[in-house]
Amino acid sequence: MGRKTTIIIATAALLVAALAVAGAYAYDRSQDGKIANGVTIDGIDVGGMDAEDAEAKVRRQLLRPLEEPLRATFREQKWSLPAAKLKVRADVEGAVARAVEVSREGDLPTRIGRYLGGDEVEAAISAHLDYSTSAINRFVRGIAEDLDREPSDASVAPTADSLEVVASQPGRKLRDVRLTEELREAVTDGGPRTVRAYVHKTAPEVTTEEVAARYPSYLLLDRANFTLRLFKDLELTKTYTVAVGQEGLETPEGTYEIQAMEEEPTWYVPESDWAGDLAGQVIPPGPDNPIKARWMAIFEGAGIHGTEETASLGSAASHGCVRMSIPDVEELYSQVEVGTPIFIG
Repeated sequence: MGRKTTIIIATAALLVAALAVAGAYAYDRSQDGKIANGVTIDGIDVGGMDAEDAEAKVRRQLLRPLEEPLRATFREQKWSLPAAKLKVRADVEGAVARAVEVSREGDLPTRIGRYLGGDEVEAAISAHLDYSTSAINRFVRGIAEDLDREPSDASVAPTADSLEVVASQPGRKLRDVRLTEELREAVTDGGPRTVRAYVHKTAPEVTTEEVAARYPSYLLLDRANFTLRLFKDLELTKTYTVAVGQEGLETPEGTYEIQAMEEEPTWYVPESDWAGDLAGQVIPPGPDNPIKARWMAIFEGAGIHGTEETASLGSAASHGCVRMSIPDVEELYSQVEVGTPIFIG
């Protein structure tokens, strides 16, 4: 091969190389502004797109769903949080610019090799979605106010002649942490815009099965029928015929409890007109003391005591106290205690 031929071949090779480089630069410039395959913005594939199309797609798929209200449901109840209160924000433009930037990383041969080989750029970019967490917290607190319910203890409902057990009721408490997390995921992860609320039951301190232990004894006074009923463990145990307060000095109506108990009591005569010359005196146990055998104080001088005037039983004859025969009052005394409730109707 002659010198001239060698020069021609070398020149041609240089020309081909120059054309290849020029072509590579031209192709590389044609990709300027385009996003490489494999690039995502908050999980949205923007590979192969230009900046304008990528921004439109991200806004459409990331932000547009967040223009809908955020909702929560529990059975038939529904709550709604307007999108305006969430104050959703995202740097979509900055995220797209970063996607373009990472697509141009590397030198020219690296980029050309990636173009020709169809390789992807594995880059997950965030648009830094932000929103008002306080709005969600307030939303959850409002739902809790609607749903939370304190448990109610078992109790009793007394009347003059009956004692009914009122069953306990469990309370409920919103699972607020779970609801808050799922509402936040609905914003940040594109989850469903309607989230179901859950509650858990809260137990009462006194259940229906336990209420009897709370009332080992209970008394009901039926003034109209001159009857005192004793309940043990909420079961009727004994019925007594008694005397109650006469007109103008009625035995007080309402729910009380035995405040004090005394055997062979002393009578502290009240300063009342009906007491006459005895008013204010202290009468010790004995034949002159009308309060016989036992005393169970109820309310402001009124109480249950024994009497020798058994003919008065079954009538309104006392000055406000509940009179019983001596055997009956001794029997009752042994079965009640300070704190025993008494309903007077």
